[in-house]
Amino acid sequence: MTRHTLLSIVLILFLVSCSKEKKTVAELGISLKKDVTFLASDELEGREIGTDGEKKAAAYLVDRFKEIGLTPAGTDNYIQEFEVTPAQNPHEQAKVGTRGDSLTIEGTNIIGIIDNPGDEIIIIGAHFDHLGYGGVSSLYRGDSLVHNGADDNASGVAVMIQLAELLKKEQLQKDILFIGFSGEEEGLWGSNYFSKNPTIDLSKVSAMINMDMVGKLDEQKALAIHGTGTSPSWEGILNKANTDSISLLFRPSGIGPSDHTSFYLQDIPVLHFFTGQHEDYHKPTDDSEKLNYEGMAKIALMIDRIVSELNTVDKLAFTKTKDESRDTPRFTVTLGVVPDYLFGGTGMRIDGVTDEKPAAVAGLQKGDVVIQLGDFAVDGMNGYMEALSKFEKGAETTVKVKRADEELTFPIKF
Repeated sequence: MTRHTLLSIVLILFLVSCSKEKKTVAELGISLKKDVTFLASDELEGREIGTDGEKKAAAYLVDRFKEIGLTPAGTDNYIQEFEVTPAQNPHEQAKVGTRGDSLTIEGTNIIGIIDNPGDEIIIIGAHFDHLGYGGVSSLYRGDSLVHNGADDNASGVAVMIQLAELLKKEQLQKDILFIGFSGEEEGLWGSNYFSKNPTIDLSKVSAMINMDMVGKLDEQKALAIHGTGTSPSWEGILNKANTDSISLLFRPSGIGPSDHTSFYLQDIPVLHFFTGQHEDYHKPTDDSEKLNYEGMAKIALMIDRIVSELNTVDKLAFTKTKDESRDTPRFTVTLGVVPDYLFGGTGMRIDGVTDEKPAAVAGLQKGDVVIQLGDFAVDGMNGYMEALSKFEKGAETTVKVKRADEELTFPIKF
């Protein structure tokens, strides 16, 4: 073979490789949209735990796991059933794994594994339940409507499915366990049950990666990754895996309102990927056509690179983190806005305004940055919540916002 021929072959392989990477993102986006479109369809009626819609979503997950070739890892094939008796008063907690009375709810986790040669296990999870027709957790005020939960959390489930397809084709040493959790919206019921009734040896788990609300990646905002303080190795691994130069916002705490918390409490290093809250959150308008599928594909590929890195390193060291939720100020009033939790500047940026609430009545708009509430400066989310805690219902004050290059002041009545 001549040197010229060899160079030509190398060039062809390079071009094929480049086109394949671009095609992979596009193909992943198409496949992700297909999964989300079904899971977030009206047919599933919001996938509330204990309903036919949840069972249809569980059956879909089982079928997808079978197609991909995952080995069943539940208590009954791919299925792990659990029971929950809800609390009867606000001073009690739901009894997960316990049959109580006629109010007991039956839920289902869906579990499959890529059984590789090594003994260590990496868990990848996402919850597939949502709010059904709304209920007490809905932020929608109106007639009862299906809450499809495309971002929350058909998006995370779709990314989990695509990761299963990607990782099934790779040569890895560590086992990869995939779990679709139910009952997350009610209080992390499915992950709580699994963490205390695991179908694998939890002592062999090196990390748990959770995707909850990953459908709204925006180039103007960061991708939040919670749990980065649960192992000293996480930040280095994440920065290495971020080859798309996505703006990352590291949140150290392993405690949060999603399923990774159940594993953190078992002393397992965790990560939770989150693209931010938005004005469709917990409303009937959280639909499949509003998601950024190419952004979801980039997140899937980033997690694929993280798993590849985890595959080559020793079991991660676990570190406890501060429970940031305990430091959250308690408040009884609200402006009626959706905060932009991924905003990195000074103040609290508004990502959505709820009709007929104080902010809407005053004239605040999406994109406004709250920098002062009454006499209290607002330097970020904690400052905003601290300021809110100073007021009671019926109180009147002013709110100062930055809108583009202007500073505007509005009267507010809570």
